[in-house]
Amino acid sequence: MSLKFISLSSGSSGNSYYLGNDRVSFIIDAGIGVRTIKKRLAEYNVDAGKVDFILVTHDHSDHIRHLAALSERLMKPVVATQKLFNSIEVHPHTLGGVKSFRKIIEKEKPYHFKGISVTAFEVPHDATENLGYYIDFLGERFTIVTDLGHVTQKVIDFCRISNHVVIESNYDCGMLEGGKYPRYLIDRIRGGLGHLSNDETAAAIRLMYHQGLRNIFLCHLSDNNNTPELAYNTSHNVLRQLGVSPGNNLNLYCLPRKSHRCHIL
Repeated sequence: MSLKFISLSSGSSGNSYYLGNDRVSFIIDAGIGVRTIKKRLAEYNVDAGKVDFILVTHDHSDHIRHLAALSERLMKPVVATQKLFNSIEVHPHTLGGVKSFRKIIEKEKPYHFKGISVTAFEVPHDATENLGYYIDFLGERFTIVTDLGHVTQKVIDFCRISNHVVIESNYDCGMLEGGKYPRYLIDRIRGGLGHLSNDETAAAIRLMYHQGLRNIFLCHLSDNNNTPELAYNTSHNVLRQLGVSPGNNLNLYCLPRKSHRCHIL
């Protein structure tokens, strides 16, 4: 059975991803509407009603805006830590929280379901709690870190045992500094609990690269302070320095900000 990774939306306007095959599947975050999620999945012959659960990375609106609605409409459990559930209950976009369908997990304690293993781990970002996920999907190892202010050794360690990595490449330093954002927002983005620059992501790739790595997906590109070309080229150059030829030894992709794309892993 082929394993599909579908980026349903990736960026400040909304984030949501799908990972699954015909036997088991889940959605990561729900920052876009339920109808959009169902429609985009259907374009790749995926029935949203057969999704098993929904993972949450953190409680910023572009990741959870439609979380409660998606869980209720699909009648599927949300998987998150107790700290995140507490935040979701009082968040203005999910007021009242996830009422009926929830599975509480703890960081760095694997959650097992239908033969897959999902391990949440902490990554630095200015949310109530911010999680990356390491997923062993029937032998295919997958790490996703969507929003992080700086790269920790834990992030590198999980990426170094993964075949597929989704990692933020949010902004170009020159565009951010020369753009129209006010100083306080620039400082927040660059301050260690905001987002990763293209250069920081490339430096992380240098540390995480190993011969078993087959796909790198650059996510959460800024609309205002980045371009897919800049993000791709910065990481591409580091890979070439390592003697790796993207497209041959491994695949390097920029995930679209406002559209969707399916990858067979």
